[in-house]
Amino acid sequence: QVRLVESGGGLVQAGDSLRLSCAASRRTFSRAAMGWFRQAPGKEREFVAAITWTSDGTDYADSVKGRFTVSRDNAKITVDLQMTSLRPEDTAVYYCAAARSGAGPAASWYYWGQGTQVTVSS
Repeated sequence: QVRLVESGGGLVQAGDSLRLSCAASRRTFSRAAMGWFRQAPGKEREFVAAITWTSDGTDYADSVKGRFTVSRDNAKITVDLQMTSLRPEDTAVYYCAAARSGAGPAASWYYWGQGTQVTVSS
């Protein structure tokens, strides 16, 4: 069974940092683009960040550029999202995803984790 499991969410104050991690159960993900998405209450799920399997390419939503950094470890089959200078508007459920093909926001995002809640208080 293919699994993506997120961890690291929590309640923080505005300006704080938080690191999310996603562990994949299949080694095939070591050659797949990986990404992070988020969904705030009452809103559509939106793209946050993505990284190619070689880590030579990253993409970020404009709203998080300069504050969030995506990285991966193919040996451990993990992808992390380092979030700094958090804002209340970053509050959402954050989802890890793996692509079947492509890279970046328009990749064929096929595998999804269950999500981890990030709440930023003002």
